[in-house]
Amino acid sequence: MACLALLAAASLAACKRESPSGAPADAPAVPAAGTTPDTTTAPVGLKDVIETTDHYVVGISYPASVNRYPGLAKALADYAAAERAELMEAVEAFGNDKPSAPYELSLAFEQVVDTPQIVAVAADGSRYTGGAHGQPLIARFVWLPQQDQRLTSAALVTGAKGWQAISDYVREQLHTAVVTRADEDELAPVDRAALIKSTSRMIDEGTEPEPRNFSEFVPVLDAAGHITALRFVFPPYQVGPYADGTQTVDVPAAVLLPHIAPEYAGLFAR
Repeated sequence: MACLALLAAASLAACKRESPSGAPADAPAVPAAGTTPDTTTAPVGLKDVIETTDHYVVGISYPASVNRYPGLAKALADYAAAERAELMEAVEAFGNDKPSAPYELSLAFEQVVDTPQIVAVAADGSRYTGGAHGQPLIARFVWLPQQDQRLTSAALVTGAKGWQAISDYVREQLHTAVVTRADEDELAPVDRAALIKSTSRMIDEGTEPEPRNFSEFVPVLDAAGHITALRFVFPPYQVGPYADGTQTVDVPAAVLLPHIAPEYAGLFAR
């Protein structure tokens, strides 16, 4: 399918692939975060979607395993529905006409962490509604089965000092990577300076110490199921040009732990 080809191309463009590890079932539990698990969510029963018309193409794939967690499945379904609505709004704007090439939504959900304490799903894809290339779609969903709730970065990290520490660490890693790439490409001095200046500005703007800039992440686990790092995911344009693709930075537990909300500290390696 054309939509799957677009997704593969987007994946190849990524400058650093994600490979968060799973963990055995004996990882330590985390105390409930003062909430009562919601057992009223009706099963969603996610199924893959493939639709092809003269006007649009839709391809959405889900891992069957997420149907074990109705709340998580609903979150994935809601995200896919919102992206599909954006596509259909663009399609409907043509009225009786049709685009020169079918508009397209390509979205793949992959379960990348699966333990009794933590489940994580990565969503990657693109939405094409004209122009030179599609709009990258990047989202991450971290679910706590025992609390039956989604774990967000805003809930996980407390206070401005925590976000400043994360921002400082991520910026250092990204700036170093830019300089390394510029040196490896053996650019002329003027071109090298221009590249570093423009990309550094994007890095600084895209990593301001605010939760919204670090909303997409997955945990990296050790063999015992503890979190050793959080892998923050940055879509194209947030911290670099489109050609740089999706970028990731692993922030180690040692940097994070002083700023983690107490109810989640038990999830982390020490």
